Amino acid sequence: MIDDDLDDLAALLGDPAVMTYYPAPKTRAESAAWIARMRERYAQDGHGLWTLETHDGAFVGDCGLTWQSSNGQPVLEVGYHVRAELQGRGYATEAARACVELVARELAPTLLTAIIHPDNTASRRVAEKLGMRHIDDDRAHPWIVRTVMGMTVEPS
Repeated sequence: MIDDDLDDLAALLGDPAVMTYYPAPKTRAESAAWIARMRERYAQDGHGLWTLETHDGAFVGDCGLTWQSSNGQPVLEVGYHVRAELQGRGYATEAARACVELVARELAPTLLTAIIHPDNTASRRVAEKLGMRHIDDDRAHPWIVRTVMGMTVEPS
């Protein structure tokens, strides 16, 4: 992610349809902070969320690897957001599968998770296509118990 991605990311993260399972859509300023945070994660962790584009350069969304907390424990999560009008076309699955392959090459063996709102069946289907299964319920947030999907990724 770079500063020039702000318009696309602000539209994505500010879309109520995309952010249905978040507490609220993000403002433009929060989207700029999102980019800055990802750049910090690249420097600190070597990974974060990256922008997704089609082969012809059209913006699709973001996907990548971030460290999250589940029940107070650090977990590596694959996360993804896709523009509402492009959902259901396999972009999240393709990008998340590339992240699994990256983990297998560079970080395995490790537990890879996807922390999902229990009503977000589309995201759960993506995780299941990757080979993830329900492993826990994250009760760390008072407003929702989130489903933790996971799989152990072995070296490739």
